[in-house]
Amino acid sequence: MSDRIFNFNAGPAVLPLEVLQEAQADFLNYKGTGMSITEISHRSKAYEEVNTQAEADTKELLGLGDDYRVLFLQGGASTQFAAIPMNFLPQGATADYILTGSWSEKALKEAQLLGNTHVAATTADGNYKRIPKMEEIKLSEKPAYVHLTSNNTIYGTEWQQFPTFGDAPLIADMSSDMLSRPFDATKFAMIYAGAQKNLGPAGVTLVILRQDMIERCPKNIPTMLRYDIHAKKDSLYNTPPAFSVYMVHLVLKWLKKNGGLTAMAERNQAKAKLVYDVIDAAPGFFSGHADKDSRSLMNVTFRLPSEDLEKQFVAEATAAGLGGLKGHRSVGGLRASIYNAMPQAGCQALADFMKEFQRKNG
Repeated sequence: MSDRIFNFNAGPAVLPLEVLQEAQADFLNYKGTGMSITEISHRSKAYEEVNTQAEADTKELLGLGDDYRVLFLQGGASTQFAAIPMNFLPQGATADYILTGSWSEKALKEAQLLGNTHVAATTADGNYKRIPKMEEIKLSEKPAYVHLTSNNTIYGTEWQQFPTFGDAPLIADMSSDMLSRPFDATKFAMIYAGAQKNLGPAGVTLVILRQDMIERCPKNIPTMLRYDIHAKKDSLYNTPPAFSVYMVHLVLKWLKKNGGLTAMAERNQAKAKLVYDVIDAAPGFFSGHADKDSRSLMNVTFRLPSEDLEKQFVAEATAAGLGGLKGHRSVGGLRASIYNAMPQAGCQALADFMKEFQRKNG
């Protein structure tokens, strides 16, 4: 559509045009109900089918069986920062956190309010330019769980391979790279992701839990923070964010239609290469924040020789139909978020703009 820009915002972020068009067509009269998806009861058959299919599609894409549940909750990943220790950090135990950026720091901060914690590794001393090496990770004696953040939106780093720690339950915040590539989801006791970066609109948080973790949930914490309650009620304990879940359902369907996670990874690698190649070809003008072996396929972060040039870059890019390229305030510079729904044409347009901007200003 000629009036749409290429949206490089970090979140809320770009959604597949096909998904938006399907939602638009269904919005006033969902599946012959005579009502919008925003109006129908969450107890109705029409909505329950959406909810059930979204769980099934998530598990299919990740290769998970009946020993996992998929929940659709509210409060964003930030609420999970507290819910996780409330459910899985018993008194006297220790939870281990691997720090790779701002969001893992925030997860640790919430856990520190609720129990004993241990920083198993951190790359803060290098301004989070890289993911820690396995030999740098030092666990506590018997952690209740180990928490990591798979992709760091602000710093543009991403785990290339996930670690395993024996019997210690591994929990991951995958908000910004969820379903962007194949990985062994059975390594994880829990995965959670705010939808608004790579899955759908804001308002719903995807939580994937192994059944044995659900069975650990204590009975003496607030009901809305109990995973076992939400699992028992199939994410319908309270009124869910129906429209957001519906949109995630459409995105999951789109992912399956377009080849699943293997095809998405190939596409994402090709898109990221277009932008990183421009950065690497002009090291005196473009400077990538992340070390090459830790680079994210979802968030490309880079600087220019001066802040004035960076401001000029954002202004001219916006005028050229390339939106959302300003970097996060804690890092500065520029950031291109190129999630699953960003078409290759968008990354090609950005790469071409970068080359021309360097030619005029380098």
